[in-house]
Amino acid sequence: MGINAPQNMQSRIQQKLHTAFEPAHLEVINESYQHNVLAGSESHFKVVLVSEKFENKRMVGRHREIYAILADELAGSIHALALHTYTPTEWGELADTALNSPACRGGGKTNG
Repeated sequence: MGINAPQNMQSRIQQKLHTAFEPAHLEVINESYQHNVLAGSESHFKVVLVSEKFENKRMVGRHREIYAILADELAGSIHALALHTYTPTEWGELADTALNSPACRGGGKTNG
């Protein structure tokens, strides 16, 4: 990617979260294709974030930190952001548990 090349939303989210949280594990998954949106949309994301910076913080506090960091993106085209936030200890206890996002309830759907 060139110096002036635009960055896609998924990469921008990943970069901001990586910088802010120095994660042990980070996944930013574009789930837009699962919804009734235009092909290539970047409107629905799932984030799995494991960071020591979440130690002694409740889930709501973790989510507020992420919302603050992604305020510009959330004010734009992001319709849904599923957050799965863990400390390294919590993450280790999950083992192979699947992290499913909730079903979309509309918002971007159109009647054809």
